[in-house]
Amino acid sequence: MFGVTFGTVVKRILSVPRLVKMSDLQRILANNKAAEELLESLKQELKTIKNEQVQRKIAALQTENETLRRQVESCLKKLVALEVAHGKVQIPVPTPDEVRAGSGPVTVKMEPVAQPPVAKETPKQEAQQQSESKPPKEKKPKKEKPAGDAKQGGAPAAEEPPVDVGRLDMRVGRIVEVSRHPDADSLYVEKIDCGEPNGPRTVISGLVKYVPIEQMQNRMVVALCNLKPAKMRGILSEAMVMCASSPEGVEILAPPEGAVPGDLVHVEGYPRVPDVVMNPKKKIFETVAPDLKTNSELVACYKEGAFVVPGKGTVKAQTLKNVQVK
Repeated sequence: MFGVTFGTVVKRILSVPRLVKMSDLQRILANNKAAEELLESLKQELKTIKNEQVQRKIAALQTENETLRRQVESCLKKLVALEVAHGKVQIPVPTPDEVRAGSGPVTVKMEPVAQPPVAKETPKQEAQQQSESKPPKEKKPKKEKPAGDAKQGGAPAAEEPPVDVGRLDMRVGRIVEVSRHPDADSLYVEKIDCGEPNGPRTVISGLVKYVPIEQMQNRMVVALCNLKPAKMRGILSEAMVMCASSPEGVEILAPPEGAVPGDLVHVEGYPRVPDVVMNPKKKIFETVAPDLKTNSELVACYKEGAFVVPGKGTVKAQTLKNVQVK
């Protein structure tokens, strides 16, 4: 009637669901392929990130290992000097190259000081001693002269570490309390937690003109902790906050992210052997200070050695490059 048979119409009707199902399957396959490509891309990105983290960790561990090696060498020299000074043993000192070349732990051979030979008694002398009826009178022991007597050629004193940045006791701290000095408009009075059991240190800083008080509270800093305590306008200051300083301004040095109060600050290439309290007469800090600067990358340095918290990163200024640190 309409130019088509009933059978033709039935075939067309039956063919429609098959086309729809094929289209859905193709769409699912396309989506699956896109998901696999995205997953592979994410895997590659994750692998790259992990490799970068591993490389940074390796670099930090190498820096820390070099610092520890230098400390071992310094301590070994001190041990040798002390043993020789007491005159008890003679210790051959390994050179730094021998220490580095050793495949295992360094061993130090200790040999007793040679004693003068004891003369043997002759048979005649033995007979005389046996024939004597009375025991010989005991002689009073001679008083020993103190070690180090000039006439006896006394042993030298223990070697003092070189005057460099390793003599400075720098630590990470956090300002837990800050206020204006009651008798000085340009000074802050800070309580700084340096991770010590005795509690926070009191520190006086002339930063009022450079840092607003609201930016001081809870701030992480690097504190120089072995200066001799001194009163400033009637209040005892027990440390110094390290800053980058120039005629244009002053910035508090920032420890690396992840540093906590009590972390020790090392300087690359210089063993950390700080004095308990630096003797003002020796002018240790005054000798070191001219070589404390930030470099072109804002990192605080002593000569070419960067300030680092091992395993966490470097100490930096915010904007001041190539200026004094004090």
